Amino acid sequence: MLKKINILLAEPRGFCAGVQRAVDIVDKAINKYGGPVYVRHEIVHNKRVVKDLEKKGAIFVDELDQIPTFSKTIFSAHGVSKEVEDNAEKFKLSTIDATCPLVNKVHVEAKNYFDKGYNIILIGHSGHPEVEGINGRVPGGVSIVESEEDIEELNFSDNSKVAFVTQTTLSVDDTKQIISLLRKKYPKIIGQDLKDICYATQNRQTAVRILSKKVDLVIVIGGDNSSNTKRLVEIVKIEGVDVYRVSDAYDINKAWFKNVKNLGITAGASSPEILVVEVIEKIKTYFDDISVSTMDGEKENVTFKLPKSLL
Repeated sequence: MLKKINILLAEPRGFCAGVQRAVDIVDKAINKYGGPVYVRHEIVHNKRVVKDLEKKGAIFVDELDQIPTFSKTIFSAHGVSKEVEDNAEKFKLSTIDATCPLVNKVHVEAKNYFDKGYNIILIGHSGHPEVEGINGRVPGGVSIVESEEDIEELNFSDNSKVAFVTQTTLSVDDTKQIISLLRKKYPKIIGQDLKDICYATQNRQTAVRILSKKVDLVIVIGGDNSSNTKRLVEIVKIEGVDVYRVSDAYDINKAWFKNVKNLGITAGASSPEILVVEVIEKIKTYFDDISVSTMDGEKENVTFKLPKSLL
């Protein structure tokens, strides 16, 4: 047995209001309509959440043509393209939209810029469901950038009207850098204020940065396909602190804690608190003495309304 470890939990951590709303939508749809309820793609990027909802009667599919006609169908928190919406109507599916309201806000902004004649640049990770949804809201699509090399390849003329929007789950620091490079190339570019990046993303990144200064090691709980979880890991690395990402308690390795006195734990916005509890319980089996406390941090009181059909 190892002797003692102090665990400091980030505040805030775990589920954000948009994720909680999406999970509640699936829960309530199953309770109201009975199973099965179909969900296009993972409702959020977390395997535990998906498995728990499957046990209740949710069926997750890759594409709409896998869903029987007239079935209750839910769009994930990441949002979908206009084409997906149109196809759902074509396939005669009864849809419920669980898109996070903050993601939906980006959809609206991107479409408004397009309607005003702007060429739109989307700062985000190509292939991410949220990015695909935003891209599919703009006729003709957007230009996706996530690196300096991507910006160099942009070829809008000096007279072009150019605007940018951002994926909600990016690192604020990375976004600042990309915006700075875009402004250098296109001085007249307009776009979102950084405060428009998801509040939960900013709060969790701020918290893990503070947490990193207080501990010897950080564990970030979240799926390997979770963009916001990856950003949390990157921030800890920038702070020069050792970090491991785990999906759940089964990923924990006793060897990590040999010379660790102070351990920090946080969780991505798609990770339920039960995963934090289970990770702590696993770590307790390695030590004679363990203390657990929560750092001071931003208190989140944000809630989003459910669709009227589920009220």
